[in-house]
Amino acid sequence: MLKKIFFFIALAFLSAAIVQAQVTTSSITGVIKGDKDQLLSGATVKATHVPSGTVYSGVASSSGVINMQGLRPGGPYTIEVSYAGLPSKTLTDININLGEAFTLNEQLTSATLEGVVVTASAGGTTNRDKTGASTNISTRQLTQLPTISRSITDFTKLTPQSNGNSFAGRDGRYNNVQVDGANFNNGFGLNDDPLPGGGGLSLDAIEQIQVNIAPYDVRQGGFTGAGINAITRSGTNRFVGSAYHYWRNEGLLGRKVNGDPVSGLQPSSTKTYGFRLGGPIIKNKLFFFVNAERIDMEGPDAVLPIYGGHRTMDRLIRGII
Repeated sequence: MLKKIFFFIALAFLSAAIVQAQVTTSSITGVIKGDKDQLLSGATVKATHVPSGTVYSGVASSSGVINMQGLRPGGPYTIEVSYAGLPSKTLTDININLGEAFTLNEQLTSATLEGVVVTASAGGTTNRDKTGASTNISTRQLTQLPTISRSITDFTKLTPQSNGNSFAGRDGRYNNVQVDGANFNNGFGLNDDPLPGGGGLSLDAIEQIQVNIAPYDVRQGGFTGAGINAITRSGTNRFVGSAYHYWRNEGLLGRKVNGDPVSGLQPSSTKTYGFRLGGPIIKNKLFFFVNAERIDMEGPDAVLPIYGGHRTMDRLIRGII
């Protein structure tokens, strides 16, 4: 009975992922050729997501083109290319960015190697899979780069076209922010930060972020500034977690404005603490991920119109995939 419950839960999450596949997944595209550059129709490509054991398979079309959609972003992946009568080729340690196509142009050759020919082409060719200016922020960058507010917007500023929350000269209220395919926009338009202070979303739960500027991809829309897509972490075959605590007070604030000393700084503090944990329920089949975070703020920065000088924010993300 318990396995049936887990099966229906997994099916529900899978259905949601399929509906929002255009902003939460990645893909593999390319051309598979043989010894004499002939197109290998029917060549098989198998991509294995090593941490979770998830396997994706695809078959090359009559023109040798491989097009695999709906892959889980990140990695590492192990990719095996095979064709009847030719030795297979295996690629390891492959990482795939959120919302981008990994180009797989491979040539399968026979066992006898008569010579090696190295060719080069002039630069300036256009990547047909590129759909406009975009910036990807990986899990490693999210973990290692400094952040003040622990918000997605601290990292979207890595985009060359950004000026604060404004992108390509557009007001930040024209951006479109999605987390796992769900809109996280500021519906009232009171400021240009759709996720102030994290917006109830812990940075520790984010796996990757992609920022698109004026894409010509029909799957991307609903904005004239930037399309900001983020996906949350999920479990793997290993139990992985962390616990953290951050604290800052008025001592980290500046004491001068335009060179003039500021006196009478009021005491303030921000305390952030939480944890995350992910792992397998059924190896290679069913996983879980949970993240909880609490923020306590005191002082002028925490003042709310009704509640006064203390504010508490709780963030909880739970998921089973």
